[in-house]
Amino acid sequence: MKEFFEKLLGKKKAKSSTIETAPLSADQLGSVSQQRVYHTPTQMLVGSAQSNGRQRDHNEDTLLALNTVLSDGSTEVTFGIFIIADGMGGHQNGEIASSRAARVMADYLLFKLYPTLLGVRFDNENDSLQEIMENGVSKAQQAVVSKAPGGGTTLTAALVIGDQVTIAQVGDSRAYFLHPDGRIQMMTQDHSLVRRLVELGQINEKEASNHPQRNVLYRAIGQSEPFRPDINTHLLPNPGYMLLCSDGLWSVVPEIDIFRVVKAASSPAEACRELVGMANSAGGPDNISVILVHRLE
Repeated sequence: MKEFFEKLLGKKKAKSSTIETAPLSADQLGSVSQQRVYHTPTQMLVGSAQSNGRQRDHNEDTLLALNTVLSDGSTEVTFGIFIIADGMGGHQNGEIASSRAARVMADYLLFKLYPTLLGVRFDNENDSLQEIMENGVSKAQQAVVSKAPGGGTTLTAALVIGDQVTIAQVGDSRAYFLHPDGRIQMMTQDHSLVRRLVELGQINEKEASNHPQRNVLYRAIGQSEPFRPDINTHLLPNPGYMLLCSDGLWSVVPEIDIFRVVKAASSPAEACRELVGMANSAGGPDNISVILVHRLE
């Protein structure tokens, strides 16, 4: 093999000695410089960070981030599962509830979709992504009721396939889109009593931020009353960002500061660490969890 390559290189060298070269003209140089080189596959850079906060001695949040790319010349797919769950119900039950909800949701999505992504099994032709997400939330609900009775959790789960994201929402953790033009767009609706009062016009945003019942949820994983999650599909900003976070971040760090930090950071991981630091500097009244997904052009 080595001799073959040496012989091949020797032939090229001998042949090149007979070739005459000339500098490219201005028109030729211009044509070459204008050709754009496209790179595949589309990239998603992901960062995450978490903290107990300054006023909590334990963590009841769970975050989960999975990011996969498949590109083989004929197929190009980006695939991601991103989940924030904020547990409630005391030290043990809150931790168990958030952990079980996130794990069971991710396990169900992987079971239903990963084999299809890899082309080794196709059995989901009759299931829409919305149905799969809703069934995943139902599985999480059953797991929490079984494993953490009396506990509960929020659940914000984002499933990315290609340029689309399907978001399932229960509770008051949030998902945002951050656009290059400076817009930060909240993509979820809080299922909290205070948010409902704001929507009804009974209190304003300033009153909501200090309301004594601001942490009371009317919809959560683990509650006994039946409910349906909010499930919506959107196009991801391209380029742009998707941010998932618990209320330990959004309740103390203004959206304008969140956007400023994300845009200035050298990576999603650095942005998440700085956002957690800002929440702690603002008092850190709650557990803080952040996932940032940067979709590159």
